[in-house]
Amino acid sequence: MIDATLAERLALLLAGGAGEGITPPEGLEERVERAGERIVEVTALRPTAALPAAEWVDRRGWASANLASTAALLDPLLAGVGEGMGVLGGPARTGLTYVASAEVGVLLGLVGRRVLGQYELSLLDPAVPARLLFVAPNLDAVAAAMDVEREELADWVVFHEVTHAVQFAAVAWLRPHIAALLRELLDGLQLKVDPRSLAKLPTGADLRALADAVREGGLALAVAGPSRRALLERVQATMALVEGHAEWAMDAAARDVLPSLDRLRSALDARRRDRPPALRLLDKLLGLELKLRQYQEGRAFCDAVVAAAGVPALQRAWRSPEDAPTVAELREPGLWLARQGLRAA
Repeated sequence: MIDATLAERLALLLAGGAGEGITPPEGLEERVERAGERIVEVTALRPTAALPAAEWVDRRGWASANLASTAALLDPLLAGVGEGMGVLGGPARTGLTYVASAEVGVLLGLVGRRVLGQYELSLLDPAVPARLLFVAPNLDAVAAAMDVEREELADWVVFHEVTHAVQFAAVAWLRPHIAALLRELLDGLQLKVDPRSLAKLPTGADLRALADAVREGGLALAVAGPSRRALLERVQATMALVEGHAEWAMDAAARDVLPSLDRLRSALDARRRDRPPALRLLDKLLGLELKLRQYQEGRAFCDAVVAAAGVPALQRAWRSPEDAPTVAELREPGLWLARQGLRAA
């Protein structure tokens, strides 16, 4: 199982500490409520449950929340390490647990010093409630670096994360569909020890050396074979729709609310790689980091559909998993429009 103490120590080390400045902007809950109303108006997605309350946290609070969901992804895989290895099974499991814990800590640290906000959702455990997190020290640092009002930057982040909250609260099939795909995918994977990675790990307490070693080596996988390719594409397509739709919706909803929207968008597009650590870890394990262009492809699909057939046409993508676009349709929206029996307006 993941060593939470080691992972958190590494995360805070690489993130530059827990950070300060956790006083939230005035009226944060009202800002979230306003963003939710605008997103519903633009998307016509209507939540069937209340959105989670906004939480203004430091990096430690953010890391703790993500450590739980990331461990839920890895712990079932770690439990199977060493089976059939006899007396070597225990040492193999211990070694890989150490590497995996360090890997989680490094990912949390790298993301934790940059992430501004997150709709945190445990996809594999529907009993765990979603959370709406805003990372105070990072928001303060970025606002100062960009010379923008912290409140306006916070509003921009609120719109993005609230869009995800609306998606998952309004589309009943979305969370169980992604969870089922992930479980099926994880069932076909098997973690293994990379001896080169273990050889590089320090034996002392130097966490920076440990972080460097994990960056170079880290986890290894028996990567899903050709028979799983279709499943990988379904995961990719669904997440592309989620991310791309969020990009489209937040810009449409915030256009008349945030005076500096274009400037914020331009300056912060480089941060699009800051996916939740659990999903980044899955990308890394599956070797998908260079293949997933979810924000770009999903946003381009939404723009193309709206331009061709209007906003009501885009709403059809949320009717069912079967109505969602495939990878091929994301790249050629005309194929999806034709399958839906839609014509350009």
